[in-house]
Amino acid sequence: MTTSDKPDNASDEPAESPASTAPAESAATGIAAQDWARASADPQYRAAVVDLLGALAYGELAAFERLAEDAKLAPTLEDKAELAKMASAEFHHFERLRDRLTEIGEGPTSAMEPFVAALDGFHKQTAPSDWLEGLVKAYVGDSIASDFYREVAVRLDTDTRALVLAVLDDTGHAGFAVDRVRAAIDADPRVGGRLALWARRLMGEALSQSQRVVADRDALSTMLVGGVADGFDLAEVGRMFSRITEAHTKRMAALGLAA
Repeated sequence: MTTSDKPDNASDEPAESPASTAPAESAATGIAAQDWARASADPQYRAAVVDLLGALAYGELAAFERLAEDAKLAPTLEDKAELAKMASAEFHHFERLRDRLTEIGEGPTSAMEPFVAALDGFHKQTAPSDWLEGLVKAYVGDSIASDFYREVAVRLDTDTRALVLAVLDDTGHAGFAVDRVRAAIDADPRVGGRLALWARRLMGEALSQSQRVVADRDALSTMLVGGVADGFDLAEVGRMFSRITEAHTKRMAALGLAA
């Protein structure tokens, strides 16, 4: 998964994989200062983490499938090979999450199942029509999801937080997507308008999908609004989505697109 926090005036270079759009961590307290063995004694917190890992695991599996499918649209063998490498990295992330769920005594399939319909629905509604739309979707759409999970990660126990941040690492899509999209716009500036509209649609669909997933899962929603871990209050939830929107604007600039 990828994201970028590059400033608008630095958009001529490939976007970096960010530290995060999430609030800066101060000295950890509460759940965030505990390891999994201690934190998981709270059954509601445990349920929230199982939901989180299940959602992430299915997201990584779906990303693997999508990148493998997008490789068929690649215009060159070099591009095809690059996407295949990224797909492999996404599957490795899935394996880590699957193995962690098994390690803590949870069934990976049952943990993922509640999120299949929502994620499949998002991908169905945002199926790219060509190679460039696929690149923008992987860069913009996946990055919005990554930003959301990083926001949650700062409130997790130390073991779970380390895993979540590791599987959100950039698979190489950021620089690759920026390079290819900007080259296409340079070759035909009209492409920029179409891709900008596409990216705005992705932003709306991704945020709606994230909100639906949280609303449908009591443990996850409680984690966000308070009561589990060092949870967000409602005002912080609003600030969280503002930070995600700001990061999206910076990614659009990196692509050479108007937000």
